[in-house]
Amino acid sequence: MTTLNRRRFFGAASTAGVAATMSQGVALASGRDARKPRLVGVQADNGASVIAQNFHDPRTVDITIDSVALGHTASVRIILPYRFRSRSSASWPVLYLLHGGYGDYLSWAQYSDIARLVRKRDVLVVMPDGGELGFYTDWWARGAGNKPGWETFHLVELSQILARGLRAADRRAVAGLSMGGFGAMSYAARHPGFFQAAASFSGTLDTLHPTVEPVSSDPYPTWLLQTHITPNGYDALSLFGDPTAQRVVWAAHNPADLVKRLRGTKLYVSCGNGRIGPLDPPETDPSDVSVRFEAAQLLQNREFVKRVTRLELDVTFETYVGTHTWPYWARELGKAFPFLMRAIEAGSSGG
Repeated sequence: MTTLNRRRFFGAASTAGVAATMSQGVALASGRDARKPRLVGVQADNGASVIAQNFHDPRTVDITIDSVALGHTASVRIILPYRFRSRSSASWPVLYLLHGGYGDYLSWAQYSDIARLVRKRDVLVVMPDGGELGFYTDWWARGAGNKPGWETFHLVELSQILARGLRAADRRAVAGLSMGGFGAMSYAARHPGFFQAAASFSGTLDTLHPTVEPVSSDPYPTWLLQTHITPNGYDALSLFGDPTAQRVVWAAHNPADLVKRLRGTKLYVSCGNGRIGPLDPPETDPSDVSVRFEAAQLLQNREFVKRVTRLELDVTFETYVGTHTWPYWARELGKAFPFLMRAIEAGSSGG
């Protein structure tokens, strides 16, 4: 398996179908003139603090957080609400965007149309680092601890910093692709009420799925640990533990096992069918891993939606002809965007 193909499993690599102009984003309107917020020094309760900030334009800023939960620093790309500067006392709904495996905090900004989507939206867009294979959890670490603590970093440290430094409200939505789709649904289920809406694009929604067909006949946990976790230098038993001996740990984070906890959360799920579609380059090889893996993801998505539907939860489920690649995730974010904005009452300023 080539490095490129391995990276494309969870959503790091783009394809030729992503336009260069999208990777550069769209110039953001600044709203009315006012001072830039200063985030350096803003702290969470446990002492995690912002140690650097860098504005790229009046509304786009990268911050670096010295995280206690992670034991190291991590970065976050933030897009401020359109009227942030002119409404100094307002609080703002928040949209979290979670990247896929081998991606980073810049992935959504580089490969999607998020800048254009929020050009005149009063929403705080937060795109945090989630580790190349962090899997949006506080790692079990063989039962000895919880580092790296991605879940605590995102939902405690970062959330408190956003509230204190940028007046983030408690109206939140979360969306993610592949590994980030797992994160979106796992976070929403593990913390009922924290998010009003959750969206998954080609997400890993059943980490205890019995196979990864047509990629492998192995159970998903075995395949994940042997194909990605161990080869990248991680201890296979540190993420969630052994899939059999620590099955309860796996299940406690598995979206398909947590569907009862999603009642009251508006859900959006979309996934391709693993066939070459309209956004794939003409030369796409049908045997490419990005094609076959999307078919495997669809099996997980169908199982998750079946369990959600059985409970009569509020879910929108979309399938399409397409592969496990960025052009589809960028398109799906655009389709889900109005749904997410309605859920958190994020208004538009027109234009």
